[in-house]
Amino acid sequence: MLAGKRILLIIGGGIAAYKALDLIRRIKERCASVTPVLTRAGTEFVTPLSVAALAGARVYTDLFDLTDEAEMGHIQLSRSADLIVVAPATADLMAKMAQGRADDLASTLLLATDTRVLIAPAMNVRMWTHPATQRNLATLAGDGVLTAGPGTGDMACGEFGPGRMAEPPEIVAAIEAALAEGPLRGKHVLVTSGPTHEPIDPVRYIANRSSGAQGTAIARALAALGARVSFITGPASVPPPGGVTVIPVQTAQEMLAAVTAALPADAAVFAAAVADWRVRNASDRKMKKTATGAPPGLHLAENPDILATVAQGKPRPQLVVGFAAETDDVIAHAAQKRARKGCDWIIANDVRPETGIMGGTDTVVTLITATGTETWPRMTKDAVARRLADMISRALT
Repeated sequence: MLAGKRILLIIGGGIAAYKALDLIRRIKERCASVTPVLTRAGTEFVTPLSVAALAGARVYTDLFDLTDEAEMGHIQLSRSADLIVVAPATADLMAKMAQGRADDLASTLLLATDTRVLIAPAMNVRMWTHPATQRNLATLAGDGVLTAGPGTGDMACGEFGPGRMAEPPEIVAAIEAALAEGPLRGKHVLVTSGPTHEPIDPVRYIANRSSGAQGTAIARALAALGARVSFITGPASVPPPGGVTVIPVQTAQEMLAAVTAALPADAAVFAAAVADWRVRNASDRKMKKTATGAPPGLHLAENPDILATVAQGKPRPQLVVGFAAETDDVIAHAAQKRARKGCDWIIANDVRPETGIMGGTDTVVTLITATGTETWPRMTKDAVARRLADMISRALT
């Protein structure tokens, strides 16, 4: 799948830089070429000699190489690749990208390019969760930058949490998805996934039960067919797929804003389990029990209807697909929802606890369109995603 492809690999300065050596080897095994760029900080973790030996190519480190710059070498480097990969993408590199800074070779290449960019973030958990990094991530997502990871686990600093760089096989899969030459090449598909969390106070929230597994599988299947996928996800337990633009949100209002910003799109798949209500009088401090034991009064407000807003608004995607998780009269309720919301298709499933579908690996769904219903046999969520992606491909091409 990567044979003949040209990858420009920017290696940032972090302990995860050692993984870039394995990443180079795996890309080369797939008969793609790697042009490595090593930041000054990156040379503190891996040597130019080891990178060059594995890549079989010169390592670029300095913006002011007079031989190359006489011919604007940084422009040529940035535009001759099929994909630019930043691994590890440190908090500093992400900040430079988001702010449009160009004070070294790596950041200048990234600012001068019109080639797609895939980042593999890697940093301390507190740096990753810091509002500044999350703002930068949202900015990069809005610019169409793809992401792979990060994962959650033990870190070199001794802490545990999100921020671990994705493993090389995951990054390779994301590269393959980004360069896929499938039937959806050139199409933009928006996918929502996971739950939303509506705050009650700083430690409590209202949410729906959702792992995000089905939405993640759909995004992955669409990317495999060559689509450019904007993946807008609530706080799901399943990590997002690689090779897509990941836009993390928390609340329904944040999700609507992210969806609106991601438009226009050729198709939109709304697999997220959005909370119907939010707490109007959410507290900025943890609510305490009273002496009388009386519970606090929570005043609920209805959340925006994201599916209906997009299905009935402009610019409307050519194809809008909704999901209906029901516990009774599944087909009837889902059909009514499709008509009421104005979407083209709706995927209905029975999420009663005894079905094992909510949070499980398998599911049974019924596709409802304007012309009828079609119940699919029990299969894995990945299989459902591939089947749905194929149908979307046929509808758009």
